[in-house]
Amino acid sequence: MATYRCGVCGMGVNATCADCNEPLVNDTLKLDDGSEVQISKCPKCEGKIKSPMCCGADMACEA
Repeated sequence: MATYRCGVCGMGVNATCADCNEPLVNDTLKLDDGSEVQISKCPKCEGKIKSPMCCGADMACEA
C-alpha cells in the first residue's frame, strides 16, 4: 500500500479503493502537455485519484 507523507507536518495517509477494498498504489499520469502528475491507482479496477495534499502541497509517496 502506498503511504503518502506531508513534507511539512509529517502527517501520513494510506488509502484503499471504496469499490474493490484494494490498497491503492502510487503511479504517475502523463498529461497531454508532457508533464506528469502523481496519482493513486487501484490495481484491480484501475480507478485513479489525484494524490492527497496537506499543508497546501502534494504529499510525497513513500512506497
